[in-house]
Amino acid sequence: MPFTDAVKNTMLDAFGSLATPHASLHTAYSSTGTNEVTGGSPAYARQPCAWSAASGGVLSLAGLETFDVPAGTVMFVGQFSAVSAGTFRGMWPVKASAPTAFYAIASTDIINSDAHGFTATDESVVFWDTGAGNVLPTGITEGTRYFVRDISGDTFKIAATAGGAAIDLTTDGGGYAQRFVPEVFAGQGLYEVTDIDIGAAGA
Repeated sequence: MPFTDAVKNTMLDAFGSLATPHASLHTAYSSTGTNEVTGGSPAYARQPCAWSAASGGVLSLAGLETFDVPAGTVMFVGQFSAVSAGTFRGMWPVKASAPTAFYAIASTDIINSDAHGFTATDESVVFWDTGAGNVLPTGITEGTRYFVRDISGDTFKIAATAGGAAIDLTTDGGGYAQRFVPEVFAGQGLYEVTDIDIGAAGA
């Protein structure tokens, strides 16, 4: 049975109250906190963050976080227990929509996801295993950036590169699809994290 919002709020508030949370930026997904941005002048550094009280089963950042970043691409924001080293607690794609459930058919390479929100070719998408029976189709790796193509209603295909060929899916499978918007910096700049919502739509 799914948890009630009250139970979700209690669990999320416990996460939000963990000691000395610090937000981090990452150039690619990692389950261990690697691929963190480095360098620049002023130098990149993790930023202390605070969470608002959970509401409606969702935990949100209490305020804006601003990072100095060097040239490169910011794709994920993470959380650690300290300003350096520390315990890694997880990461989320930047400027992301709520995850939507999907199911993929290997024989057609088509991904079905109701109200996925994609409107243009080459938008970025990342996929997550549900951890509840469904497994990702062979051909899709959790946390990897893909590019959408062949959008038609609630269906689309994906490519490994912008404008690339459709990826061949060799088994059926499902999970969550999440639209996100990486930011590319040609030189030194500032990156603002305006919000992170944990717990929304399966996150």
